Amino acid sequence: MTQYDVAVIGSGPGGYVAAIRCAQLGMKTAIIEKYSTLGGTCLNVGCIPSKALLDSSHHYEDAVKHFEEHGIEIPGEVKVNLEKMISRKQGVVDMTTKGIQFLMDKNKIDVFEGVGSFKDASHVNIKKNDGKTETIEAKNIIIATGSKPSNLPFIKLDKERVITSTEALKLPEIPKHMIVIGGGVIGLELGQVYKRLGAEVTVVEFMDRIIANMDSALSKELMKTMKKQKVKFELSHKVKSVERKGNEVIVKADNKKGEEVTFTGDYCLVSVGRRPYTDGLNAEAAGVKLTERGMIEVNDHLQTAVPNIYAIGDVVRGAMLAHKAEEEGTMVAELIAGQKPHIDYNLIPGVVYTWPEVAAVGKTEEELKEAGVEYKAGQFPMRALGRSRASGDVDGFVKILADKKTDEVLGVHMIGARCADLITEAVTAMEFRASAEDMARMSHAHPTYAEAVKEAALAATGDRALHV
Repeated sequence: MTQYDVAVIGSGPGGYVAAIRCAQLGMKTAIIEKYSTLGGTCLNVGCIPSKALLDSSHHYEDAVKHFEEHGIEIPGEVKVNLEKMISRKQGVVDMTTKGIQFLMDKNKIDVFEGVGSFKDASHVNIKKNDGKTETIEAKNIIIATGSKPSNLPFIKLDKERVITSTEALKLPEIPKHMIVIGGGVIGLELGQVYKRLGAEVTVVEFMDRIIANMDSALSKELMKTMKKQKVKFELSHKVKSVERKGNEVIVKADNKKGEEVTFTGDYCLVSVGRRPYTDGLNAEAAGVKLTERGMIEVNDHLQTAVPNIYAIGDVVRGAMLAHKAEEEGTMVAELIAGQKPHIDYNLIPGVVYTWPEVAAVGKTEEELKEAGVEYKAGQFPMRALGRSRASGDVDGFVKILADKKTDEVLGVHMIGARCADLITEAVTAMEFRASAEDMARMSHAHPTYAEAVKEAALAATGDRALHV
């Protein structure tokens, strides 16, 4: 029987990063993945392919709606080749997953293809596709099995017309009318992809706003800009049935008045969150405990009830984000090696990759009010930037929240062009406990979108913004 210092079950961003860091620290490491490609949900059917389609659809929309105003004339009709677009997306995925395999080889990590399950607290059975089972022994085991799309109990997913995000990444046609159940990150991103390509899109959301876990100002601004893009929103609607009749999907919901409303389309994307995935893990055989919601119970060091078994990423508490899983994977590897790493979960940024992009880190205004924290806010509109006017991306703003007494930055919330990249400036500043004054006095290149961060910081220090 092969023995390892560490065995990682699952090869998503958390799992493969944990394996690499373990190998870097001199540990003999194995990684177990049930699919034929590495990278988990994120690389195969999540973050990477969805961004590829978002970029492709953005190029198409620019060609149709915006090239002419830039003085670019295209003779003839601009057409979508959906098959080619999806083929390109798959090419990006294939290149990325092969890159992970390269990293495994480079770091001398043994890769096992098959379903990993616990035999006991130090042995993992690997059931391979040919039906054979191999068992390995490991001093430490890291569970990184990720998550799967959630569903509502009364919805039958046929994966043809009533679909999850996985199927939405490879549709055979552009929908005429896509009904999106859920106004969260995944539903909005994929809804925008197909809206750009010509579909009618209706978002049906149970809450009274979209991206409900983010600052309410971001929710309002994103909905305003997406409405301008002709996406329809039905908020405070409780979906109660989804029925397919041939090529038609009928969604019935109760609005906030309790009245029944019917939506009819040809595709329905069910996007109501994700659930931890522990199916087939046989966690109880190792003494690993799960919560009622199916999450693995861990302490502050991400140890399970069994000290040599750890769990990271979507399968444990906290936001289901690839970069959060990566940080946890690194931390666990370093803990096993006897180091003393840390994660500040308050400084894990959240991003929505619509256009405009939405990004945030730290506390929202709602959270500060609820906690009774006295704060001050500074906000700056993107349309006041020369760079935004030059590119035509004038929607959005940057908002900075700072402690009223100490001026320490407590939260940064932004919506606009390239905010997914801009948010890192805020994370860096907050990691070093910067004040709004600190951020305001940093030189920002001109003309850039990042100038909005400086201006918002100036506004937060006492209405000192220069360009409004």
